[in-house]
Amino acid sequence: MYPYVRLLKEILNARRAPKLGLLDTHVSRHVCWPWDIDPWMELNNGRTLTLFDLGRVPLGIRTGLDKVVLKHRWGMAIAGNSTRYRKRVTAFQRVTMRSRCVGWDARFLYIEQSMWRGEECTSQMLCRSAFTSRQGMIPPARVVEAMGLAQESPALPDWVQHWIAADATRPWPPDAR
Repeated sequence: MYPYVRLLKEILNARRAPKLGLLDTHVSRHVCWPWDIDPWMELNNGRTLTLFDLGRVPLGIRTGLDKVVLKHRWGMAIAGNSTRYRKRVTAFQRVTMRSRCVGWDARFLYIEQSMWRGEECTSQMLCRSAFTSRQGMIPPARVVEAMGLAQESPALPDWVQHWIAADATRPWPPDAR
């Protein structure tokens, strides 16, 4: 089941927290509960992706992105991601999540998120987010402008550009064999 109660808590905390710039980092703390673990007694890989929602949504609130999206009746969708799992997180362990926008291109906003246990990174995800309307996709530059920011994207880090280029070589639709 989706963690709606946890999401509500994060939303309420984000509304009370200081505003962030579009490229600033949102930091949140989470607990790996027994219902987050898999048969190997560690944080389930799919649940990790769900928990990353608990960082992205507050990031959007603290940057003011949520208000612009709601005002224009736009949607936001994850259009792709790549995740690295490096260290186990077991039941009742606490993690600190860091979520930040690293930039955008003509089609997508790129968000990097990581979970940390102390000084050790347990997982990291890069995702691209698309803004949508009934007319189709909205260029991120238009969204940034609607936020009242006269800001161009910083240069995307090399590793992000390489991921974009590699993903572009992937066939779509996939071979159905």
